[in-house]
Amino acid sequence: MKIEQNRWTEAKGWEPEPPGRLGESAQLVLLFGSTPILTEQKCFDEIKKAYPKAHLLGCSTAGEICGTQVSDDSLVSTAVHFKYTQIKSAQIKMSDMENSFQAGERLAQSLEKDRLVHVLVISDGQKVNGSELVRGLVKHLPPEVAVTGGLAGDGARFQKTLVFVDSRPREGRVAVLGFYGTRLKVGYGSLGGWDPFGPERLITRSKGNVLYELDWQPALELYKKYLGEHAEGLPATGLLFPLSLLTKEGKTGGVVRTILSINEEEQSMTFAGDVPEGTYARLMKANFERLIDGASEAAKTSYEAIGSSSPDLAILISCVGRKLVLKQRTEEEVEGVRAMLGDRTVLTGFYSYGEICPAAPNAKCELHNQTMTITTFSEK
Repeated sequence: MKIEQNRWTEAKGWEPEPPGRLGESAQLVLLFGSTPILTEQKCFDEIKKAYPKAHLLGCSTAGEICGTQVSDDSLVSTAVHFKYTQIKSAQIKMSDMENSFQAGERLAQSLEKDRLVHVLVISDGQKVNGSELVRGLVKHLPPEVAVTGGLAGDGARFQKTLVFVDSRPREGRVAVLGFYGTRLKVGYGSLGGWDPFGPERLITRSKGNVLYELDWQPALELYKKYLGEHAEGLPATGLLFPLSLLTKEGKTGGVVRTILSINEEEQSMTFAGDVPEGTYARLMKANFERLIDGASEAAKTSYEAIGSSSPDLAILISCVGRKLVLKQRTEEEVEGVRAMLGDRTVLTGFYSYGEICPAAPNAKCELHNQTMTITTFSEK
């Protein structure tokens, strides 16, 4: 596997050099950038010209990861030449689908299953129920094929997110890549690091990813009481206080949800994934050290899954909520990943509105929020 990585900023242009060294040999280019840069599309066109035969997959972000650096208002290009692996892509418009579940089904059905070893998905971050999307995907994939990926971001603006594969960046898109071949080894891991606080609350009324009532009280009203002065900044400040979903017995279910939008009239909150009735929920708050340790543990899990050897490539998808909490310490979680995976691994990725990954090897795939999710690739 050969990899070329470059980053573009308005101030410095392309660093360390203009893209294109791999040229026609690149089969894949991962592109993660700010919404304004992708909207302008100038750099996007340069990438297409530099790698004319490559699949271009990417999205808008809430922060771009290039090595151990995290930046805003940049575009990170990671071109990959696989020696033994083939790639196929698919994309749908949400406006053509009845719901997110059907979108997942349609994408999975469009991928050939013979020799398929992994599926990477990048979804619109605001117009998709991530839980339903994942359920639709896995329904039509072989059980041994894992799905990882994430939901596009738009900083802390929550206005529009862009996704693309082999086309120009657009809103309301979901894209997938299928990886084929017996020589590709893929690992993955996903962990959080948040601390629960306050009482457990029963979700008494919800529909899909919209929460209306907690303990028979209007959900938004109750949530605002907990947030206090932070309530003025909703929905963005909701990223600082996610919900942990528990089982009906009150046990932690391992799934965290954050707010995408609020409805003052209905006193409801819309989340990136399902918040089922009958489930208990509990508020969570940041623990700086545990957030950073969680990223390292996710890297360790993905590292061990491919035989405890440094991978060629690692795609890091971390939640925007973590970035808002860690602030100037954000790069520490990426540095923790570097320390675990080793210096030879190329790191790329983005800060997202949701992460998609099995919670553990051989576990079912789920949508997560507030985690660091890592997917590692090596060819043997």
